[in-house]
Amino acid sequence: MANPTVLVTGGAKRIGKAIVEHFSRNGYSVIIHVSSSLEEGNHLAEELRTSGAKADVLQADLTDEDATETLVEQVENHPFVKERGGLDVLVHNASKYSQIPLEDLTIEDMREMNRLHVESPLQLTQGLSPCLSSIEGCVVALTDTSAGQHWNKLSHYTASKAGLRQLMFGLAGELAPQIRVNCVGPGAILSADWEQEHFDNVLQRVPLRRSGTPEDIASAVFFLAKASYITGQELKVDGGWTLSP
Repeated sequence: MANPTVLVTGGAKRIGKAIVEHFSRNGYSVIIHVSSSLEEGNHLAEELRTSGAKADVLQADLTDEDATETLVEQVENHPFVKERGGLDVLVHNASKYSQIPLEDLTIEDMREMNRLHVESPLQLTQGLSPCLSSIEGCVVALTDTSAGQHWNKLSHYTASKAGLRQLMFGLAGELAPQIRVNCVGPGAILSADWEQEHFDNVLQRVPLRRSGTPEDIASAVFFLAKASYITGQELKVDGGWTLSP
């Protein structure tokens, strides 16, 4: 019998890489989507194949509607999916994280965030829903823990992630019972160079008193992929950060 199959967008580095590796270790054939990180994606796929796993790389710019549609077609016709008779898991991980003050924020910045975090996940889920429903697959999207909070100079980012969260909740209702849809909300996992001071301050409010790891997120994604009676939920993986005042 063919291996279960997962598509991970933005799967070449950081959290995406950890998700790919976790599923691969658990017997999944992995389709690694990349945009600009083709070299890293190919290296990861080669490492996995060397260990006996099944892995492949597909490149597409998810900010481009036509390129995203081409990705859908490539996944539909991919040998892993054909052999399996469908797609078991679609992970929406691709993301962009940048700090922009309000006075410098443009409509184009907002459109780019919405395209990457809301429109392309919708397009991929719509396009791949026949592959998912044919074997009662699932969708897991990576959101964040910003709901109800102010994150300085990140209004464009948090607004688009809020859109993604609500989109997934809506799709969970529309796609049931054939397809389950859930979210993972990472907390303080990885810091960008420009936010180290903020990151350190956040950790002081995390009850577990440490940052999370990409593997913490990968484990949560895998849990939701296997939890057959959970849909329409957001699992916050933040060390208790959202408990803090």
